[in-house]
Amino acid sequence: MENPKLMVLFFLLILLPSPLSTVVKVEQGKDEPYVGVNVGTDFSDVLSPEELASFLQLQKITHVRLYDADDKILKALAKTHIRVIISVPNNQLIAIGSSNATAAAWIGRNVAAYYPETLITALAVGDEILSTIPSSAPLLMPAIESLYSALVAANLHTQIKISSPNSFSIVLDSFPPSQAHFNQTLSPVISQLLKFLSRTQSPLMMNLYPYYVFMQNNGVVPLDNSLFKPLTPTKEMVDSNTLLHYTNVLDAMIDSVYFSMKNLNVTDVGVLVTETGWPTKGDSKEPYATIDNSNTYNSNLIKHILDRSGTPLHPELTSSVYLYELFNEDLRSPPISEAHWGLFYGNSTPVYLLHVLGSGSFLANDTTNQTYCIATNGTDTKMLQTALDWACGPGRANCEEIQAGGNCYQPNNVNNHASYAFDSYYQKEKKAPGSCDFKGAAMITTTDPSHGNCIFPGSKKVSKKTRQVVNSTRASGAGTVRFFGIPISSFNKDIHMVFYCVVFCWFSLFLS
Repeated sequence: MENPKLMVLFFLLILLPSPLSTVVKVEQGKDEPYVGVNVGTDFSDVLSPEELASFLQLQKITHVRLYDADDKILKALAKTHIRVIISVPNNQLIAIGSSNATAAAWIGRNVAAYYPETLITALAVGDEILSTIPSSAPLLMPAIESLYSALVAANLHTQIKISSPNSFSIVLDSFPPSQAHFNQTLSPVISQLLKFLSRTQSPLMMNLYPYYVFMQNNGVVPLDNSLFKPLTPTKEMVDSNTLLHYTNVLDAMIDSVYFSMKNLNVTDVGVLVTETGWPTKGDSKEPYATIDNSNTYNSNLIKHILDRSGTPLHPELTSSVYLYELFNEDLRSPPISEAHWGLFYGNSTPVYLLHVLGSGSFLANDTTNQTYCIATNGTDTKMLQTALDWACGPGRANCEEIQAGGNCYQPNNVNNHASYAFDSYYQKEKKAPGSCDFKGAAMITTTDPSHGNCIFPGSKKVSKKTRQVVNSTRASGAGTVRFFGIPISSFNKDIHMVFYCVVFCWFSLFLS
């Protein structure tokens, strides 16, 4: 180290911050907000636990909430690094709340047996007990306390939180948020719950649905406010007491919960949104339950959370949310909308494509992924033929390949021809929301339907011409180059290498 120039280089490399280490520090923050999904199983073609675990990993889902503590699913989720909230069903509250031994057995059987291989992060005790089964309200806290004692005995109380999901109906006079308060008839139980949550540093779980607020207010609450759409200042909701401006309904709901807790002198408990979403289909009484509105709500919600936007009252706090739900549950009781909240159909194909570019990655069914439109299995042949005729006619899909002699003519059946025509129309419309529907005859898939010499319009197998077009646009210099879909980890590694390459190259010149 006698060379002074080498000494300068050595100390600079020690002192200069590493871009990669900075990013890792941020990524590993414990309080980073996240978007999870609720996983119900009330549908016909239920995936096996192993298939479900693989599907969740494929979709890059990192947080899930189960409505029970299914042993097979918990086993399948072992070593997947997926964080899980498990639930204590309402019908088990009496037994658990009246017996510490029963609570201890429940924790041993459903938690300790799987943790830490399965990353159970919280217990949801009951579901909307205070609003749907108020007669069982006195059972809630004894059950929670018994389960907590069992977690303490198992030395798991610091890793696993306990709370209870509540309906927004426990909050009265919710707008403006500053005047909101909990239903006074429930205050004794809510006060006990909040004291427990404060003591154990656990969140208050709330099921919050702007969809129902919009529907129940008969047009008083604008649709754009409910869907997180950009608003002009005149359309923002203003709390006359605090002068806080609200650009969306969900933030107003969350703040009304915070104000309600403040009225009970609780200010150190956060809100975890355990359910929120928007249905894709409803009957005549629910005309706003559409695919477009559902896509808009969930996509904008995801951006809002991952952008760490907070709320007007607490801009420094962004609540994590669990979307309701992962799959459409066709076995649910009426109304029709009950069966149509899912991001995916029961066969694992997406109901629609999320639009969340620019806010990080969430799910593999967003617009960064290759998708195709094909005929839905089991669709009536006459219905398929009608949709096929429309796609090749008024829809102006390119149907040359399914004509006699074309590469996709065989197998010569309506299902095959319709799938090709649907995908042609879908790709022509640039995968726009609603372009893969055909009155239920079509569905989106991430599996390339190409076969033999039959290459579907959206297939990566026809990428040579695409690459030429991309290269020509890059060479023309017409516009700014944008990078989409780059994994954060690989992108950071590239920055890391470029950073040090620049340093070494510069000092090579300096030392020469």
